[in-house]
Amino acid sequence: MKIAYCLPSLYIPGGMERVLTIKANYFADIFNYDIYIILTDGKEKKIFYDLSPKIHVIHLDINFDHLLGQAFWKKAIMYVYKQKCYKSRLKKVLQKIKPDITVSMLRREINFINSIRDGSLKIGEIHINKDHFRNFEGEEANNPFKSLFSKIWTKQLVEALQKLDQFVVLTEEDKKKWSELQNVKVISNPLPFFREQTSDCKSHQVIAAGRYVYQKGFDMLIQAWSLISLKHPDWILRIYGEGNQEPYLQQIYKHHVEKTCLLEHSVPNIVDKFTESSIFVLSSRFEGFGMVITEAMSCGLPVVSFACPCGPKDIVDEGVDGFLIEPENIKSLSEKMSYLMEHEEKRIQMGQKARQNSERFRIEKIADQWKTLFSDLLSTEKSH
Repeated sequence: MKIAYCLPSLYIPGGMERVLTIKANYFADIFNYDIYIILTDGKEKKIFYDLSPKIHVIHLDINFDHLLGQAFWKKAIMYVYKQKCYKSRLKKVLQKIKPDITVSMLRREINFINSIRDGSLKIGEIHINKDHFRNFEGEEANNPFKSLFSKIWTKQLVEALQKLDQFVVLTEEDKKKWSELQNVKVISNPLPFFREQTSDCKSHQVIAAGRYVYQKGFDMLIQAWSLISLKHPDWILRIYGEGNQEPYLQQIYKHHVEKTCLLEHSVPNIVDKFTESSIFVLSSRFEGFGMVITEAMSCGLPVVSFACPCGPKDIVDEGVDGFLIEPENIKSLSEKMSYLMEHEEKRIQMGQKARQNSERFRIEKIADQWKTLFSDLLSTEKSH
């Protein structure tokens, strides 16, 4: 089977790039699929995640990143030109390699992928929930012009998605939001690891992980921590991530929790940090899936998470391997963290359940779901 993936680049250490690399490596090395990854940007930059030598990487050298920082009128003209180049070069490549299936990671090619007649079936794969795709967050969400653009983009997107042979989302929760589509299937993100070593849930440490951005809600987590830190002065909260820590540091000092709430940078050995901890907490305002939850669970950690859209409700079994909190309910978040701190036996039991329940996200199981999807689509195509 020959499969082509289309996305901007692979030099960024992002979630979508990481997930694609995990899957592509497995498809190439275990299933012996012929995998092509077609990129528009970053030809001169080193690919961040390790790729199997069996995978073919094709650089179209469009460089949409050159638009950054340009004046609006200039950006608009350059975008139209680059988009035209992208369509022309991608069409040429696909007609040359003749894949059985072409997968769009729902970036710029989704606007024209269905019009390319190369004989391949077309699949779309989204890595964020519908409400936050092509959307704005924070103060930008209140900008009427940007809100209007967002609605226009979404309408165009839906029209493109309706023409795909299959559209894959990450959660059942998000699938319900795409009510205008009849071609939606749910396949979760795979775990990047499943180590033997797990936490014994006895250390007095809570862990969180993610970028220091509005989406991840660390402002709410710090506030929740301030409600319980005096009651549990022997417990530490460590937050791992990249980005601007300054606003969060100011908040930590404001709440006088600088001794027990520590901001850390991202680390390559996050698994070790999970196994050194006893509770994982997710304070996000929204997620595409929340792979960090499954990673923590695979290390034997019980979860305390906002039931934000979309992901946690598909992953966490309420009261069994974790707790789902009403979104942005800071008081409730602190109470459930406090409960697990105070009940070691329950914490250990839920951690063991978390480990067991995370098995369903192992790459072997997720890859089999993709294999079935690819085979079914090709069988249906042949029968027609």
